[in-house]
Amino acid sequence: MTYKEKYQMWLDNRELDKSLKAELECMKNDDEAIKFSFGTDLEFGTAGLRGIMGAGTAKMNIYTVRRASLALAKYMYDAGIAESGVAIAYDSRINSRLFAEETAKVLAKAGVRVYLFDDLRPTPELSFAVRYLKCGAGVVITASHNPKEYNGYKVYGADGGQVVNEAADAILAHMENIGIFDAETADMSSVEIIGKEVDEAFYEAILKESLNPDAAAKANLKIVYTPFHGAGLKGVCEVLKRLGIKNVIVEPKQAIPDGSFPTVKSPNPENPDGFKLAVELAKKEDVDLIIGTDPDSDRVGVIVRDDMGEYIPLTGNMTGALLVDYVLSQKKNNGTLPENAVVIKTIVTNEIIKAITDFYGAELVNVLTGFKFIAEKIKEYEETGSKTYVFGFEESYGYLPGTYVRDKDAVGASMLIAEMASWYKLQGMSLYDAYCALAGKYGHYGEWVDNIYFEGLGGKEKIAAIMENLRANAPAEIAGSRIIAYSDVLEGYKYDTVNGTKEKLPFTKSNVLRYETEDGAFVAFRPSGTEPKFKVYAGFKAENIKEKAAQIKADVEKIIGK
Repeated sequence: MTYKEKYQMWLDNRELDKSLKAELECMKNDDEAIKFSFGTDLEFGTAGLRGIMGAGTAKMNIYTVRRASLALAKYMYDAGIAESGVAIAYDSRINSRLFAEETAKVLAKAGVRVYLFDDLRPTPELSFAVRYLKCGAGVVITASHNPKEYNGYKVYGADGGQVVNEAADAILAHMENIGIFDAETADMSSVEIIGKEVDEAFYEAILKESLNPDAAAKANLKIVYTPFHGAGLKGVCEVLKRLGIKNVIVEPKQAIPDGSFPTVKSPNPENPDGFKLAVELAKKEDVDLIIGTDPDSDRVGVIVRDDMGEYIPLTGNMTGALLVDYVLSQKKNNGTLPENAVVIKTIVTNEIIKAITDFYGAELVNVLTGFKFIAEKIKEYEETGSKTYVFGFEESYGYLPGTYVRDKDAVGASMLIAEMASWYKLQGMSLYDAYCALAGKYGHYGEWVDNIYFEGLGGKEKIAAIMENLRANAPAEIAGSRIIAYSDVLEGYKYDTVNGTKEKLPFTKSNVLRYETEDGAFVAFRPSGTEPKFKVYAGFKAENIKEKAAQIKADVEKIIGK
């Protein structure tokens, strides 16, 4: 069926949602808009569905959500897990509650037991709920930190981790055999509403990860917290209170759940601009640090006060390094660090973590970008007993201090960050001082990350062309240092360009290229799986961080023709 035929089929549907019908009428004479909305089907990948909201097969709407939900139900019956049920959560985004209820009604109609949270909740609590309620699957309606126009549909397995390739492929196969209007819905009478009991269990599990439970009360730390209009407010504030942090000041404008995110250009803690209001409040209140969580509260950003009294952001790598060193040092000191302790990071996360794990005698394991791969390793270690997970994180501001959930958790990470800051304050140090001490101990590690957007119909083609050119014309050097090895994760091999050898990579195939230079730097290229953007990551060790980053940036821009 052509995109024009799909459009007409939707337009002719007398039962079509009125708001979507009006949107279709508005694009009647706009072929580009019709093609954009109906030229493809919204793809179901390992991150589930994610896209711009609106009418059409390529967008997030009640019909694409219903179709995915019916496919999930069929997959669960095939796997024999329908009776164990599905837990559903949602964040503050526009249409999140609507999509959650549509999901619940389709699954209920299909005979699947359904649990739905009574209000918005963080994504990690959904992961926890799947395990706590012993469900066969979970769904959270969120587009994480994407712009306000987006929403998404993430599916979790019985282990609490996002479904990986095999399950995602099976759900996709069912979707391909389901018409866009085929899914039927029940009413909400058979849906079980969940809330306080799961909340309490979730908070208790987080607080068990505390390493110095008395530090918070003693240090009298003062924090400004912003949930960026999202789902983190209740959980983060409650956990910090129970930890003993008495001075938590919530940024009032950003405390209001609002999917239009009116006070920020982007509700992403990776973007320091979003912290403008929080920094103004922090200066007024003279606080120790600022914590901000994204709309579904799985990512957390930190702003600290430097030695000049200015509030400056820590990158995800910097916060992760502080947390890894804190966790390993405290466990080492109190005798609870297992002999087979393992820290897990992604292949685009900075290599200071290797220096830290080596110092404490822990193993470092690298996985592909995406927290589902960290969750996969946790499951493997539990089943085999070969290693003991102690911490995991990715450079994009996602951290997990325990195994109580199987996704990055900004609620648990906020607790640990606050405790860590309290502990350092008792030593007479700020988190800024602590990071400077890491640099003195392990060396000066820097990073450079860029997000290059390619909007519109030709965006995917431009990104594909860049990756194709990189594979055909690999650079010889970056920032004045020759490339000695590169990994083509899509092909599944790492190539030693000095000796002319290759080795098989221990990863699922993914469209990632990673180059290693003679001076120990790496540069990785990865198209985003959820947004029309191309991500470039670089990590390095150098005395002059800014100069090295500028050199890498200039060379990367030449390589990709920016």
